[in-house]
Amino acid sequence: MFKPIATDQAPAAIGPYSQAVDLGNLLFVSGQIPLDPETQAFVSDDVKEQTEQVMKNVGAILKEAGLDYKHIAKANIYLDNMDDFAVVNEVYASFLSEPYPARAAIEVGKLPKGAKVEVEAIAVKE
Repeated sequence: MFKPIATDQAPAAIGPYSQAVDLGNLLFVSGQIPLDPETQAFVSDDVKEQTEQVMKNVGAILKEAGLDYKHIAKANIYLDNMDDFAVVNEVYASFLSEPYPARAAIEVGKLPKGAKVEVEAIAVKE
């Protein structure tokens, strides 16, 4: 059954999409950018701080669905500059533990609102 997930602990959707969709044993978390959920503004222009906020936003959505970071099976990281990969990777890893999820990291031409990083995830319920 298709069940949308929404929380005020993560930024509101800025388009026609759900923060996440629960399909029973799978949770699809929409791409999160570094918006503060209270202000809907970027937390910083610094890629490290942006990545920390992105991961907090992903975590808030997981929590709303009764999950946490250890349930992530696959993540996609979108960067506006691959030169930021090492910093983003370090922050991303600090939120996770082994065994790490499968992942892709992709440089894109532009992200929503001019973000430097965006992360989407697929989580599996145990």
